[in-house]
Amino acid sequence: MKRSKSLFFLMLVFFTFSCEKKDDGNLVRIVEVGWSDIIATTSVAEVILDSIGYDVERNMVSVPIAFQALANDDADIFLGYWKPSMNAQVKPHLDTGKVVVLGKNLTGAKYTLAVPSYAYDEGLKDFADIAKYADKLNSNIYGIEAGNDGNQLILDIIGQDAFGLGSFQLVESSEAGMLGEVKRKISDQQWIVFLAWAPHPMNSQYQIEYLSGGDDFFGPDYGAASVHTCVRENFEQDDPNLARFFKQLVFDVSMESKLMEGLSAGENQLEVAREYLLANPAFLEKVLDGVTSYSGDNGLETAKKALK
Repeated sequence: MKRSKSLFFLMLVFFTFSCEKKDDGNLVRIVEVGWSDIIATTSVAEVILDSIGYDVERNMVSVPIAFQALANDDADIFLGYWKPSMNAQVKPHLDTGKVVVLGKNLTGAKYTLAVPSYAYDEGLKDFADIAKYADKLNSNIYGIEAGNDGNQLILDIIGQDAFGLGSFQLVESSEAGMLGEVKRKISDQQWIVFLAWAPHPMNSQYQIEYLSGGDDFFGPDYGAASVHTCVRENFEQDDPNLARFFKQLVFDVSMESKLMEGLSAGENQLEVAREYLLANPAFLEKVLDGVTSYSGDNGLETAKKALK
């Protein structure tokens, strides 16, 4: 925990001094975390906003800092509030009214611990089974970046000795780092327990199974989740046009999976988003319904011309 708190402090200081608020009326300041799904959705937002005359400033931060940035008026939008796993981190800001949930942008997600299918087939099917296989797992559970909500839930499990996991260690890394370890372990038929979620290409790239029994920490139905859009206080009043756009910016699991496949293949994130929008005009029509460009013109027609 000391490591996570120290990292949080350093990142907060960096964010405070590196993200000066600009006075540009068309500037939209978006915070994001380094997960493929949030990178994908944020990229879609940037391409559309750029096409209708807005400038987008993106800052990659940790989950706690994303909410703190909104609360401090250092950012306008965060598309990555995973509910319920982030509830504890956002609650203080929601209680003060400094952060507002604008709407839900994804349903049908899930977020909990998973294992390779061969480990599942041999008996590791539930959170209660993990401790039985401590030797095969080297008493490790693999998470992503420090300060992440999923990591914190794992730390809570370890700290409470839930499921007899008090002697286990959390291995913190990043999405890419963790999945690299998953790939290596699976190629060697070694055992690993790690944070997993959907939508994400990992579900088709690897044969994995989600563990049952984590309801008290990750929520029921294998960590069933929804993703929400958060904004700073007064955002909707300050720019009803942008608020309308972000309320209508709603994704589905298949769309995000398609976008993330392009990212995992190493394609440019903005080009992946642009290609999707050109291939799916109905989505553009939906999110820009009633939205104007920054200069006040028809948003949909402006976007179509700019994207082509």
